Amino acid sequence: MLRGDKSWGIERVMSGAEQKGLKYLFRLRLTLNVQRSLRRAMQQSDWKDAGQGWQGKETTLRLVGWSRQRRIILLRRKKDRNQPASKRTDTEQLLLGFGEVEADKEVWEYAALVTSLSDEILTVGQLYRDRADAENGFDELKNQWGWGGFTTQDLTRCRLLAAIVALIYNWWSLFVRLADPEHHREAITSRPLLLSAIARKTQHAGQVTLTISSTHGMRDKARRAYVRIAGFLAALRQSAEQLDPLARWYRILSEALRHFLKGRQLLPPLRLNPA
Repeated sequence: MLRGDKSWGIERVMSGAEQKGLKYLFRLRLTLNVQRSLRRAMQQSDWKDAGQGWQGKETTLRLVGWSRQRRIILLRRKKDRNQPASKRTDTEQLLLGFGEVEADKEVWEYAALVTSLSDEILTVGQLYRDRADAENGFDELKNQWGWGGFTTQDLTRCRLLAAIVALIYNWWSLFVRLADPEHHREAITSRPLLLSAIARKTQHAGQVTLTISSTHGMRDKARRAYVRIAGFLAALRQSAEQLDPLARWYRILSEALRHFLKGRQLLPPLRLNPA
């Protein structure tokens, strides 16, 4: 299946996918015709559950430039009145307005999907949300780690820099997962939290002590994270003599990915003795 945002919901891409028999799911721009369809649908009551607070309704449209009618999933979600209301100055740019909303008015946010899938609305809505989740990692790499911040005509240098950035991103993500195995923490918040600190090394009676003083406003949270990581590494160190480096690395991976492994332990690949 081919999934994409509103830049992909165009005739050339959809017709190409249809010719190749490839299923697709794209977000649509809220053009005037799509907005008219939404206004008509809002007056009707047969909206269905689309998951995570969204409601969906199915229709068909043939927009300007399209070669045929296509299946459209209209989505809406009620917003809290305390949240800013959405306004649009044109068909593409979304602005946030901070005007007061009358007490008897409901505030909604909208989206529209075009698809060749025959699945029910709940499934289609979740499939599109999964697309956004998969894209978040690439967005983080580009905007928070500099993956899109270098340009050169030397392909070898580009590949080298891209690999270095991806490697550091993986290491940091695993490190933060050791601090909080249940959640993914983006670099824009986790780096200031866990790196903004001053460390002092002292040595007394043969023992080396590292004292870390954080200046972050949530330093108590950072302290709990480091205490958790230190506790895990201390326990691992006790059994380190019985484990080779590869086995230790798999123990670290198993702890960092505990949320996905559901308590299972990753096992190193079997090593075959040469004949």
